[in-house]
Amino acid sequence: YHLPGMTQPETGDYIAHHLKLAGRPDRLFSDDAAALIHQVARGLPRAVNNLAVQSLVAAYAEKKAIVDESSAR
Repeated sequence: YHLPGMTQPETGDYIAHHLKLAGRPDRLFSDDAAALIHQVARGLPRAVNNLAVQSLVAAYAEKKAIVDESSAR
């Protein structure tokens, strides 16, 4: 089976959905960060998950309240 990657809007919705499941209903990723994650992960769910977690850790280390593009790099 071949599952095509998500579109950019689907990737943003996917990240937001997982954050809501984790108890974070408000915005945590900037649009630029979500777009960069989508581009690098090619919309593939496992890669999106891995990059989002790495971005969260980077933002936390930088004491940022929101994951921005520089944290996602």
